[in-house]
Amino acid sequence: MNEPLKLLMILAHPDDESLGMGGTLIKYGMEGVETHLVTATRGERGWFGVAADYPGPTALGHIREAELRAAAQVLGLHSVSFLDYIDGDLDRAEPGEVINKIVGCIRQIRPQVVVSFDPTGAYGHPDHIAISQFASAACIAAANSVYPGVEQWPAHQVSKLYYRVSTRPLLTAYEAAFGDLVMHVDGVERRPPGWPTWSITTVIETMGYWQQVWAAIACHRSQLPGYEGLNNLSAEHRHSLWGYEHYYRVFSLVNGGRAVEHDLFEGIS
Repeated sequence: MNEPLKLLMILAHPDDESLGMGGTLIKYGMEGVETHLVTATRGERGWFGVAADYPGPTALGHIREAELRAAAQVLGLHSVSFLDYIDGDLDRAEPGEVINKIVGCIRQIRPQVVVSFDPTGAYGHPDHIAISQFASAACIAAANSVYPGVEQWPAHQVSKLYYRVSTRPLLTAYEAAFGDLVMHVDGVERRPPGWPTWSITTVIETMGYWQQVWAAIACHRSQLPGYEGLNNLSAEHRHSLWGYEHYYRVFSLVNGGRAVEHDLFEGIS
């Protein structure tokens, strides 16, 4: 009997799943694929309100966990797991510990397809970059039957690993909604480069799900002051934002080549 199709997203913060991959999650959930999410932090430092009203990291973490679980209901996720790291500290976590936690999740869920951020972290966010590196390493380690520290679960080989990537039109739409996309890290200004069209391996059509995606985003109520601009975009920017989600196929054991895919599970029977 064939194994049920399973998709695992490994991300950094609550709302990454809705803003970045919401259309993909809804599409595959509606098609009967089991969709799962591992989130590294609870977004404890992501406060967009008045500074004096910031409830503190512990309280905000509880709020944002609840928001994520509400969004998961809208997205139709089968499971949500937290790695229990603090927002902003992920890139300073002990790598072996993080990788072991993710390996445990992969071995328990046993997905054919894993998705994480690209190596630039979308716009240079250190947590996004860290989870991309940790997730990539964990996909390799999960298949190693003698990898130490997670022997309680049998090894599992992921068939395909993808990075969610941002096109220049998508970034332009985000800039129209949010303003300048820039992070200052270690005295360096980081700006999103955008992936060239020729490097994109996989395009998922998601326009038909934009209302559900917005409903999932709206569950992240503590973040909505920063997201209001998404409601006032031009038709062109709306199409760039909601119409397609783009991916880079990092590795595949089941297919390859230059032809652009339109299914993350292409090649998997």
